[in-house]
Amino acid sequence: MTPEAYCASKAAQSGSSFHYSFRLLDPPRRAAITALYAFCREVDDIVDEVSDASVARVKLAWWRTEIDRVYTGTPSHPVALALVPVVRRHRLPQGHLQTVLDGMQMDLDQVRYTDFAALELYCERVAGVVGLMSAEIFGYTDAATRDYARDLGIAFQLTNIVRDVGEDARRGRIYLPQEDLARFGVPPSDILQRRRSPAFDALMAFEVDRARAWYERALAKLPQRDRRAQRAGLAMAAIYRTLLDEIARDGYRVLDRRVALTPLRKLWIATRTAWRA
Repeated sequence: MTPEAYCASKAAQSGSSFHYSFRLLDPPRRAAITALYAFCREVDDIVDEVSDASVARVKLAWWRTEIDRVYTGTPSHPVALALVPVVRRHRLPQGHLQTVLDGMQMDLDQVRYTDFAALELYCERVAGVVGLMSAEIFGYTDAATRDYARDLGIAFQLTNIVRDVGEDARRGRIYLPQEDLARFGVPPSDILQRRRSPAFDALMAFEVDRARAWYERALAKLPQRDRRAQRAGLAMAAIYRTLLDEIARDGYRVLDRRVALTPLRKLWIATRTAWRA
């Protein structure tokens, strides 16, 4: 199996909504963004699937060295091999890939976030810089597009956090800021034990609105002349914003289920958005 085929398989196995936006790209850019996405999946799987934290730390440390080798042209992992031409062609900063690993390290070091400033730092590391690298792969002419891409990445991560409250609770993690829980009178134990209440629903309505605001903030920064080049990101934003709508329509029942859109609906949203870009 070639490195590119490995990355495509890794992306397909994840069942991610990003697949539908990648289809809007030409083959070289699609291969590049798939390699980047596969890297993110590889390191995220370490945090989510390796039960021994000490082993997970060793694996992340190995990836730090492997990223160094990506930039010297001597990596060994299939994803890293696929990344070699990508970082060269699109001039992706090595620091951005290392920052993603910093974010994964945060998952090993903490399971709570005191306030939104702390959560934003986490989102910046695991998603904001991914947005920046994605923008480089998609292409742009106006530097303001980088601000859009960073904020869009954070919006995506906030959406993931809202969607995965119950799933994260099963791993003992609460990403929702502790200051938000206190504001709405939701004890952390309610989330960990997946007890729904009117207070929890109010909390989630607040978190959904915050995520929506980040999409508005990001989209307001995208220059008109770069909309066509960035249509893959716009398609993903449309899918994720629809997901937020579905979560709200379902009554914020994220503790005992994972709200998702059907593949056909995602494809329709992505295609419609691309036509309008």
